[in-house]
Amino acid sequence: MWTIIHKMGSPPWFFRFSGGLVKWLLPLTVCLLLVGAVWGLLIAPPDFRQGNSYRIIYIHVPSAVVALAGYYVMAFAGAVSLVWRIKMADVTMRAVAPVGAALTAIALVTGAIWGKPTWGTWWVWDARITSMLILLFLYLGVVALFEAYENKSAAARACAVLTLVGTVNIPIIYKSVDWWYSLHQPASIKFTGESAIDPSMLYPLLLMIGAFYCLFAVTVLLNMRAELAWNHRDASWLKQLVQGT
Repeated sequence: MWTIIHKMGSPPWFFRFSGGLVKWLLPLTVCLLLVGAVWGLLIAPPDFRQGNSYRIIYIHVPSAVVALAGYYVMAFAGAVSLVWRIKMADVTMRAVAPVGAALTAIALVTGAIWGKPTWGTWWVWDARITSMLILLFLYLGVVALFEAYENKSAAARACAVLTLVGTVNIPIIYKSVDWWYSLHQPASIKFTGESAIDPSMLYPLLLMIGAFYCLFAVTVLLNMRAELAWNHRDASWLKQLVQGT
């Protein structure tokens, strides 16, 4: 584990590694998104109660799932930054924050669009929705903190503390529909027990979740590479890599 963290902490090694990773991950992401979108939005059968309006689930659920997972990635990077002072962890936090914020915003907007025909309103202060809104503020807070400090080390420490404190919100999001009365429906996908969704609708949903994970990975890697290229623009290793390509 320490060997992996040590390698990931080297900007030259990570820049080379991520470049190769993006080359095969990007076409995979595009293929998964295309297949999943066509399968879910056009081929999957309509819901017997909601008709075709439920199809927004193929955007709403993947964006929400990956937004939550992305916060754990950012929080882990924050912990590594605080404990080992590894600069690449700071780069990771900064790269993940805007991507996580965008996914959370997509989840909130698509949830509102889905909620209008289902609940008869665009927004309610439901426990799940409110905690997702807090998640958006946490992501935006990390983005703002990095921009607010001139001292990058101080900014990284502040962001790391914020991300770790904010992890309290993640289990609240997961369990909110179980802990409190909520208009939001319980989870349809269950890992222990039978899922409350027909396989004809479940399989394209799982494919889209996988596609969004790949999209998250590609976007974060590209953000990290851009951050490294800017921070090390005068470094000899970067010039050699650029000339080599």
